[in-house]
Amino acid sequence: MTMPTSSPPSQPSQTLAADTSAKSASQSGGVSRGLGGQLATLLRNPFILFKTGGPASSLTARLPGTDILLALGVILLISILIVPLPTMILDLGLSLSITSSVLILMVALFLERPLDFTSFPTLLLLTTMFRLSLEVATTRLILSHGNEGAYAAGHVVASFGGFLMGNDVVIGGIVFCILLVVNFMVITKGSGRIAEVSARFFLDAMPGKQMAIDADLASGAINERVARGKRKELEEESSFYGAMDGAAKFVRNDAIAGILITAINILGGLTIGVLRHNMPISEAAQTFTTLTIGDGLVSQIPALLVSLAAGIVVTKGGTDGSADVTLFRQLGGNAKPLAIAATLSAVFALMPGLPAFPFLMISIAAGVGAWVRYKTPKRNEDEPDLTQPAAPTTQPITELLKIDLLRLEIGFGLLPLASGDDAQITRQIKALRRKMATDMGFITPSVRIQDNIQLPTDRYVIKLKEIDIASGEVRPNHLLAICPTHKDGQPTLPGEKTTEPSFHLPAIWIDPNLKKQATDQGYTVVDPVTVIITHLTESISQNLGDLLTYTATQALLDDLPAEEQKLVNDLIPSQVSLSTVQRVLQSLLQERISIRDLPTILESIQEGHALAAKGIKALTAHVRIRLSRQICNSYVGPSGCISMITLSPDWENNILNNTVGKGDDRTLAMPPAMLDRFVTALRQTFDQTATLGEMPVIVTTSATRDSVRMIVDRIRPSVAVMAQAEIYPRTRIRTVATVS
Repeated sequence: MTMPTSSPPSQPSQTLAADTSAKSASQSGGVSRGLGGQLATLLRNPFILFKTGGPASSLTARLPGTDILLALGVILLISILIVPLPTMILDLGLSLSITSSVLILMVALFLERPLDFTSFPTLLLLTTMFRLSLEVATTRLILSHGNEGAYAAGHVVASFGGFLMGNDVVIGGIVFCILLVVNFMVITKGSGRIAEVSARFFLDAMPGKQMAIDADLASGAINERVARGKRKELEEESSFYGAMDGAAKFVRNDAIAGILITAINILGGLTIGVLRHNMPISEAAQTFTTLTIGDGLVSQIPALLVSLAAGIVVTKGGTDGSADVTLFRQLGGNAKPLAIAATLSAVFALMPGLPAFPFLMISIAAGVGAWVRYKTPKRNEDEPDLTQPAAPTTQPITELLKIDLLRLEIGFGLLPLASGDDAQITRQIKALRRKMATDMGFITPSVRIQDNIQLPTDRYVIKLKEIDIASGEVRPNHLLAICPTHKDGQPTLPGEKTTEPSFHLPAIWIDPNLKKQATDQGYTVVDPVTVIITHLTESISQNLGDLLTYTATQALLDDLPAEEQKLVNDLIPSQVSLSTVQRVLQSLLQERISIRDLPTILESIQEGHALAAKGIKALTAHVRIRLSRQICNSYVGPSGCISMITLSPDWENNILNNTVGKGDDRTLAMPPAMLDRFVTALRQTFDQTATLGEMPVIVTTSATRDSVRMIVDRIRPSVAVMAQAEIYPRTRIRTVATVS
């Protein structure tokens, strides 16, 4: 039996607490903080403007949705190819292109896994189209107004061109050509090749991954929901790598288009400047080359950044964590490479002709890193770090599949009854399990006591296989006074009127000082722990059959004395299976028949094992006949005899004639009107015998016992139903009523 000290609060409770704290905080601020609080909230979360009910909900109602905005943006990209742009709008577009490329690169660097950026292929296409549209717009301005000076295509183009060119057109042109080669031959081509190979190898491995998921599902390692999630992730990865392979072609062809546009701008600019505007060749070359290179830089730098981001995304398929964590962990994870690098750098510092200072600085840095790594060797990530305090670990997923057979959940106010090494509930549950083992011959499973903050303070719930089977409320500092024969004119006690949870008797919660007075008036006085344990005992007694598992049945057989093991070996599995023995024992326990005399039960199963072909009910009926003395002894009343309720011959015939099916499929198919008359007659008979002071049993023929048991279970489960063949010959009997 385990008893956790606390339970994690549920999500609804957290939400309620958050709402309550937020409400109290807003009320404490008063009117003076209203505008300031709204401004502070808006600064912390600007996107609140687009939420329903926010400060600008009226504005949100007039704004189009994100799908409309995206469609308008794509149309705007296409229109840039046709409509001339003023320099101010062009500067804004070029600034947006550069900033967005930097943002894309940063997102790629900090990705944990490629699937976190599934929109990247679409984004590649849109950004490529955006850059090409801006290049066309810039080319139009350069060729149209290039003779007007360096700012003909806007300030962004002029600034980039002047920064790279300086005062030398030749050097600036050479540097720009090198950037083109780096972008086209190295970054873009390499990223495209990586994307192509990754897509190919992933698609080749996809059938094997699907088979592995199916194998895990078939073996029970994962459930259907997890398998669906893995298949969906596999489909997303397949689509992502396939899309990246295609998107890489856009990036590569974008670089080619940039080279062609640059050449066209230079040649076209020289031609227009010399022939149309009568500019000297040197002046035309200076002006149009500067503008063209500035335009090329503004387009090639974002293209290079996006190409680099594409390469980083597709190369992250085999690594975990962001790029910075992976690089530092793998480059600095071993002391030997760092020591060798430090030594070679020191050697280079001592070589004549090489600058000593930079190599010495690098050598010192690498040497310090090697020393630190040597003193703190790399630890296997699968081994726990014993030098650090143990961090709270996530509960293994296999633990979530385990089910508590019996659980007692209590509210916060009942914790004192279950806390401590000598808790009252714990002691009485131990005594309950011992009594059940003595009376029923079956050790009930451990009862897990757990607090549940979702329950009311004084409430408890009894669960069987995590399903509620009973519940009630107790008052920890009071006593429960029960009076089954309480009537209106009888003296009553001051207190809270209630109903006893186990047998639904009228009762009163009274102060402990009134215990003697309640006892004198005929009340039965019990404490709260006794109320809970009595309810738990009754709940277990009604569900004993469900508590006898396959494993528990095997344990019962293994615990038999050595002289009885020969019987077990002869019986199982040559004559009947263990599951058959389990179902017979469950049927007996369900009707509160002790299985402590297990050897006799096994002998009777061996004698009637041929009846197993007819069903468990037939085999159980044979076992009950062998246990007739035990069964009858448990029903003998204070008078020394068994009080019986019999059925009239008409009812016996009606039940027998309306029973259909064979074996375990036999069921009662009595017409509703007839069934209602029979139930009414049963209730009247029970009421007539209630004053006898004994609990009578119903005796029927063997053919109708199971059908009558099904009906009695629904109206009075505490009443036993016996077959005439189960009455032991030496037992004294008397008939107290007949159902007619």
